[in-house]
Amino acid sequence: MRVLSVSAVSKVVVEISVVLGKTNLPIRQLLKMGRGAVIDLDAHHEDECMIYANGELIAKGEVMMVGEKIGISITEMISDLDL
Repeated sequence: MRVLSVSAVSKVVVEISVVLGKTNLPIRQLLKMGRGAVIDLDAHHEDECMIYANGELIAKGEVMMVGEKIGISITEMISDLDL
C-alpha cells in the first residue's frame, strides 16, 4: 500500500460552493449593483443549504453564526446512493 504525502494532497484543488437560495435577476440590474448591495433570495433563515464540491452535491447543511462570521454546519452527507 502506498501512502500519499501531505504535499501531494495539498496540490489537489477542490472548489467548495454553498447555495443558500436562488433568485432571478436581470443582468442590467446586477450590473447596476454596487458594493454592499443586497440580493433577495427565495430562502428563509430555517431552510437548509446545499454544499457542492467541484460542482457535485456532497452535503446539506444549515447556516450558523460563529462570532461575527457566517459558518455552515453539515447536517447530512450525500452519497452516490442518495442521488
